Amino acid sequence: MTIHAHALLFDNDGTLVSSYDSVVRCWTLWAQEYGVTAEQFGQVELHGRTAAEIIADLLPAPLVPEAVARVEQLEVADVSGVRLLPGTREFLDSLPADRWAVVTSATRRLAEARLTAVGVTPKCLVSADDVTRGKPDPEPYLLAARQLGADPADCVVIEDAPAGLRAARAAGMRTVALATTHRAEELDADLVVDDLAALRALVTDGGVEISARD
Repeated sequence: MTIHAHALLFDNDGTLVSSYDSVVRCWTLWAQEYGVTAEQFGQVELHGRTAAEIIADLLPAPLVPEAVARVEQLEVADVSGVRLLPGTREFLDSLPADRWAVVTSATRRLAEARLTAVGVTPKCLVSADDVTRGKPDPEPYLLAARQLGADPADCVVIEDAPAGLRAARAAGMRTVALATTHRAEELDADLVVDDLAALRALVTDGGVEISARD
């Protein structure tokens, strides 16, 4: 299967980088500070959502702004162990800089801290700070398409989370799912692979052709 695109839009955490160890450390400390239990965490959807959305499900509204600022402070200060996922460097290096963007549910400050830690500098970055509605709303992906000057129908989104895939479909974009944080059967996409190492990108005059490696 080959998917043609004018632009590629990547989620960050779980797609380009693994920040799992940092996330566990920081959110564990945050939960201790705010008295949030593991049982409470188990009742909310976590992956692919903004910290503000998660925290709004866990704490009374008056505490949310302060609690969001606190977890961001913890995560920005702790990028130890943040690493590129398999195939990321090679795949990004094969693309023209003006043909791809990072679209993340993290704040810009946190996204830049993690990307800087792994030596990735996207020309276009859409963060939670840039939109009024996060994934699974299509707004983040539609904004990235506009910034790259691409028709949404000519964009391919590469994601690891169901919420992000729903956002991409709502934006009218095709999807590639990476089974890095969810089982393949949980991911509804045009193409599902293990990680970026399983994908091949061929740059042509008309755009980029994406296919699974043999």
